[in-house]
Amino acid sequence: MHIDGLVGLFLFLKTLKEAKTMKYEDLAKSIVKDVGGEGNVNSLVHCVTRLRFRLKDEDKADTAAIEALDGVVSVVKSGGQYQVVIGNAVGDVFDAVLAVSDINKNEATDEPSEAEGEKTNLFNKFVDLISGIFSPLLGYLAATGMLKGLLALCLQFGWLTEREGTYRVLFAISDSFFYFLPVMLGYSAAKKFKVNEFLGLTIGAVMVYPTIVAMAPIAMGKATPLFTLFGGTPFNSPVYETFAGIPLIMMSYTSSVIPVIVGVWFAAIIERRLQKIIPTVVKAFLVPLFTLLIAIPLIFLIIGPTTTWVAQGLGFAIQSLVKLSPVIAGVVLGGFWQVMVMFGLHWGLIPVAMNNIAQNGVDSILALTFAASWSQIGAVLAVVLRTKDKKVKGLGISAFVSGIFGVTEPAIYGVTLPRKKPFYASLIGAGVGGALLGIFHTVAYNMGGLGVFALLTFFKPGETIGLPFYGALLAAVVGFAVAFFLTLFLAKEKAEDTDKADTTDTTDAGPELEGANLEMMAETKAPVAVTQPEVTYNQPEVMHSPLNGTIMPLDEINDPVFASGAMGTGVAIKPTIGKIFAPVSGDIQLLFPTKHAIGINSDGGAEILIHVGMDTVQLDGKGFTAHIQEGDHVQKGDLLLEFEIETIQAAGLDTITPIVVTNVTKYHEVQPLKTTGTVTPDDEILNLS
Repeated sequence: MHIDGLVGLFLFLKTLKEAKTMKYEDLAKSIVKDVGGEGNVNSLVHCVTRLRFRLKDEDKADTAAIEALDGVVSVVKSGGQYQVVIGNAVGDVFDAVLAVSDINKNEATDEPSEAEGEKTNLFNKFVDLISGIFSPLLGYLAATGMLKGLLALCLQFGWLTEREGTYRVLFAISDSFFYFLPVMLGYSAAKKFKVNEFLGLTIGAVMVYPTIVAMAPIAMGKATPLFTLFGGTPFNSPVYETFAGIPLIMMSYTSSVIPVIVGVWFAAIIERRLQKIIPTVVKAFLVPLFTLLIAIPLIFLIIGPTTTWVAQGLGFAIQSLVKLSPVIAGVVLGGFWQVMVMFGLHWGLIPVAMNNIAQNGVDSILALTFAASWSQIGAVLAVVLRTKDKKVKGLGISAFVSGIFGVTEPAIYGVTLPRKKPFYASLIGAGVGGALLGIFHTVAYNMGGLGVFALLTFFKPGETIGLPFYGALLAAVVGFAVAFFLTLFLAKEKAEDTDKADTTDTTDAGPELEGANLEMMAETKAPVAVTQPEVTYNQPEVMHSPLNGTIMPLDEINDPVFASGAMGTGVAIKPTIGKIFAPVSGDIQLLFPTKHAIGINSDGGAEILIHVGMDTVQLDGKGFTAHIQEGDHVQKGDLLLEFEIETIQAAGLDTITPIVVTNVTKYHEVQPLKTTGTVTPDDEILNLS
């Protein structure tokens, strides 16, 4: 399993590298067209794996067409959003969508139309609002939280002390994002409410300005208040300052969440009204001036105190429920967390968790879901071990690795959910793990990373690592094990059928899968189970070398996708002449847009993939000249492609060229005839029998 894990890691890293270099214009154009055109899109954001559209009319979207696109995992409609699940390359696809359309470029401030409002209920609006504001922040929020956890480890083991300059600089990096969270949220909220981002930044900055922070009751220390409002109630508020004679109930707004969001929303309303009444010639400076003078005092006088009390009350209520029965809370939150993630409903709990940490220093809500990702990959591993299909194994391994780091959508949509029972097993494992987390009273001390990195959130700097942390480790192991063994045993009686279905899917896939398999594979759709009572084998044939060069075994090349056999069985050739000849007679089924890969269906039924060089997709076709096009019929020995070996080498890329048969299940055996020495197009290299 250690070797499989390393192979999976290489596959995962290669996926990220390919995703950064490939162009997604065609996919982006298809998505925009199939969601009803850019005119049907109100806004678009993305999270870790999904494009989150807010459409004017979801009925105009062609969901079936979108799900059929290469590079799209699935489509989810939830929370007032039309969510297109992409996978790890979502950032590249998001950028491509913006590049090929005018989506998000319209800064109009008009309110939603009645038609739109009729189709979006209050809860959906809330989910859309929260996800739109928090999605852009989560990467850096997780990164700084992880660093804070690592610093806590350094203090725990004496690697650093709080007085060292190294520690102070690193702590500033780790703590600044959360401390100045109102500034970050101010910017993000302004974009969501479609007002000038500097308005949001200014509001957030004022809320954490040093003199404002110094006015909070906790900073005033033993100073005598002018008077106290709401004495004897939960809203007891000492007043130390006034604004124009009106009492200022100051709160600590550092790391706060709700006050700045509501404040920016209110300021956006003020700005829109002022835009309509202030003459155009002086709008540039009078609108910002009066917006700030009206909005910010009201934020401190009314909005800030009110929303802080609401946030404190909400956090107290949820924490009380968790304390009342942490085991039940763990079972419910843990068991249903992946379902909530599927529908985007988890966004509703994220601001509550952040508020809990800001107000109380700890949070139980997200902590109780820690076992969910581990149970998910436990089920995935069982599927990988059960199946005989190489494509499913490749997908499962990459999904397993992604899941270790907390990104579980590839595992859900690509592996467990299509097979149902593994998904149910993962929910049970997560519920059991959640119960253990409740028993050990595991809490999070900061908003850290996902998956394995979330472990860094379960101990507090300066304190000894205790049972809550070890409870988290135990919950992860138990959740993983429960889902793993349940998947093995639940599907045991249908293992053969599952494998046959997977094999049949691969058989029909053909070389068209090359682009998808190179993305291996947070982005590949789940294999479609096709029942076929018998496997019909192709007639035997022999394949010749497509080029001149030095031949070697496929498993010796420096590319884990091809070397692992995930693409098919074959050999590799290091070319000495930059020409590709047809190794068989057949039809050209694939000519990759960058011309670095060719797929041929032989007259005998063999599906052959020739991939010139490693990572040569980065050259974007430079140095490649095709002499054929898709659909052409060629004879053995015909010149298919010319490529410049010097251009590939000058780019720092390897010229080694894999030649594989992708539909190996249509043959009893695919046997290399030669794996050493030199070859020419006259040499036979593979026997298909």
